[in-house]
Amino acid sequence: MSVSSLPPSGTTPLARREARLAWGLLAPTIISVALVVILPLLAIFWISVKPIGLADLRPTAPIVRESLRGSGEDMRIEYRLRNSSQEQAIGNVVLEDDLPAQIEFLGDLPEECAVQGSVLRCEFGTIEGGFRTRLKFPVAAQNKDEAEELVEASAPRVSGDADNILTNLTFTAENFARIFDGEEFWEVLGVTIFYTVFGTIGAIVVGLFAALLLNKSFKGQGILRGLYLFPYVAPIIAVAFSWLILFDPFSGSANALLVQMGVTDEAINFFGERPLALIMVTVFEIWRYFPLSFLFILARMQSIDTDMYEAADMDGASPFQKFWYLSLPQLLGILSVLFLLRFIWTFNKFDDIFLLTGGNAGTRTLTVNVYEQAFAISNIGAGAAVAVVIFCCLLGFSFFFFKFISQEEGL
Repeated sequence: MSVSSLPPSGTTPLARREARLAWGLLAPTIISVALVVILPLLAIFWISVKPIGLADLRPTAPIVRESLRGSGEDMRIEYRLRNSSQEQAIGNVVLEDDLPAQIEFLGDLPEECAVQGSVLRCEFGTIEGGFRTRLKFPVAAQNKDEAEELVEASAPRVSGDADNILTNLTFTAENFARIFDGEEFWEVLGVTIFYTVFGTIGAIVVGLFAALLLNKSFKGQGILRGLYLFPYVAPIIAVAFSWLILFDPFSGSANALLVQMGVTDEAINFFGERPLALIMVTVFEIWRYFPLSFLFILARMQSIDTDMYEAADMDGASPFQKFWYLSLPQLLGILSVLFLLRFIWTFNKFDDIFLLTGGNAGTRTLTVNVYEQAFAISNIGAGAAVAVVIFCCLLGFSFFFFKFISQEEGL
């Protein structure tokens, strides 16, 4: 049999069995990723085109409360019925309650209510958004305490047909129109890009400098490496409030030192003035996350063959020349990966800025905008729309990175 007549590899029965086994082993991972990542992402896209507020996350439904009021001849059962939504109507609303034998209704019932055996049934038809009513039924009972226990034991039932805004087919482009309207969005986008680009580059540069300092063996090297890791491993809420206390304009040590040295005549509000607040949160980002870059870069530097540096020393190369022509080309791969990861993580950063400034004084980024739209303004749809914009920005950056930068670096 000639080689050309052999079946292609992958079409043989053994290859097909191996492929089915491989997909079977990968299935749990694929399903987990779909549940954890893809489904929430699809939900965000769905909500971004829905006219939904924070109150709409709870399905629209009729709500009823029952209580026994008064005593003696003035005893009565009250039903307080309301629509949980202020806008959505509910159709075919029916209230039912089992009547204890020890309680007797007195007087006439409203026309929408009737007693069928031992069941009170009230039909309200369609109730509009914001609907509220109170039904009072005079009753008689020999023992009020016993009657209260019986009323509490028999909870009323209420049903109705309501349109769920999360699952219906009503869509709108108002969420995206709202966030793109005016100059506010572009200002927020500019702040996000400034914070991300300079925070990412700064963290990598400082991490590279720290790795160069600790690349040589000397006494106390392990202690210094541990100290370098402190900003990254310390709790974010602890270090954020430490910075706020340190740079406080009234009692901060930094302001007191600057005034005593004559650098400034009055205290500086580092986290409350434009554009200083944005610079400070960017510096905080660099300080907190440079240890990650330091670890990756140092590990890569220690794997470089030292013979090249010995040859460069014999040729009389300066330290800068050895770094530029020997170390840097070996580090481009890890620097590119660090830039990609740090850019994505910094672009998605929320807690640092929120703890330091709350998004005030020109430090409002897209992630802070998501929080403000969804929870401060109670517009979940607009918040999801901003999240979709963040996803598209990161998707575009990732495409550009893998299309151009990674190819140049051989990744």
